[in-house]
Amino acid sequence: MYRTIICGIGMGSRQTANRLLRRAAALVDEGGNIVVTHVIENIPHRHLTELPEAFETTAIVDAEKKLAALCRELGIPARVEVRIGVAASALVALARETSADLILLSSHVSDITDYVFSSIVEKVVRHAGCSVLIDRRPDHAEGLTSRAEDTGPL
Repeated sequence: MYRTIICGIGMGSRQTANRLLRRAAALVDEGGNIVVTHVIENIPHRHLTELPEAFETTAIVDAEKKLAALCRELGIPARVEVRIGVAASALVALARETSADLILLSSHVSDITDYVFSSIVEKVVRHAGCSVLIDRRPDHAEGLTSRAEDTGPL
């Protein structure tokens, strides 16, 4: 169905990450590519002095390890790409760079900041040059999972 899928995963719910990765694996063509992506949002310069010097490097390495381990556990071959920047822009740029034909994301419960600033998902949908699939199923609506560790944080 799709040659290259960008699978955007946050570091929150393991259940959501599992669901997105399984969906990507089901949708990718044989011989196709899945690029599991996490974007660490830019930190305003005024806060950089309050953080350890290696904060960004540590955050990138930590996210890469967690995502690679999850892919191995699920038996899903994927390339892991962690970037720093504005999430929507980074996802759209990566899709363009890899000639992706699908970006797979999960939505969250909207709050007031989404109405004021617009959500990441909305920005990706508006600016992506490829199809975007939005998983809208909230984790609490899925019922019981097969393994207890599937429900914790990533």
